[in-house]
Amino acid sequence: MPTVSLDFSPVPAQVRTVRLVTVAVARHAGLAEVHLDGVRQAIGEACSRAVARHQRSGNTELIRVLITDDEVFSIRVIDRADAGEAGLAEAEDDEGAFADETALALLKGLVERFALNRLADGGTEVAMAWPLSQRRA
Repeated sequence: MPTVSLDFSPVPAQVRTVRLVTVAVARHAGLAEVHLDGVRQAIGEACSRAVARHQRSGNTELIRVLITDDEVFSIRVIDRADAGEAGLAEAEDDEGAFADETALALLKGLVERFALNRLADGGTEVAMAWPLSQRRA
């Protein structure tokens, strides 16, 4: 059950790197090819959502991505947007809330198992999982 942990700056240019690493880890874990495009789109959407939340709240803390290949291939994207001094209440405007809802709706359609968790110490966690049908030795 190896875990890959990535921390990245909340800037859009970093999302592409996270997407490339995630798909490489998915392939290595033995995730079926049929799921790779969905993983690529989902991680891009989840990370872009986290970046946008950080930018709206003025939070420059790193965004964390945890990738695990235990019985399922799972990805957790953890933002700390609510932990910024501006706070989410001040940062969320109608356009930001709409973009967030749209991203979450897209994720629900792309991911077999999806959950959005509010974290006690600020921010959110987007949890996604896909079945591992084949394992590599």
